[in-house]
Amino acid sequence: MQTSFADLEYDRKKKVTRRDRFLADIEAITPWSALVAELEGFYPKGGGRGRPPIGLERMLRMYVAQQCFGLSDEGIEDAIYDSQAIRRFVGIDLSREDAPDATTLLKFRRLLEQNGLTQRIFEAINAHLA
Repeated sequence: MQTSFADLEYDRKKKVTRRDRFLADIEAITPWSALVAELEGFYPKGGGRGRPPIGLERMLRMYVAQQCFGLSDEGIEDAIYDSQAIRRFVGIDLSREDAPDATTLLKFRRLLEQNGLTQRIFEAINAHLA
């Protein structure tokens, strides 16, 4: 994957922001593969009509960032466009793709809530930290 000019510029900045440090800490303490495995059975696989679903880990990262910063669905969508740190955390390169929209995140959040998966996420992270 080729590095964009925005990535190069961001890598060369001298100051590491609080947001950068915070997201690095979240990255380090979150057992992403365990969470993805926990949620895989509930996440749509695609294969039917319409757009294919966005990757589960990307949606999970977007959801975690939303919760950490107390943002609405529209707020995290805007934050992805506004913040290189959040884009990196979520794994989005705007030169190649758009950010998932607020409606997509709403549907993901509803999937988590309807299946009691937010509690599973919380328990998996607590178990990992213990």
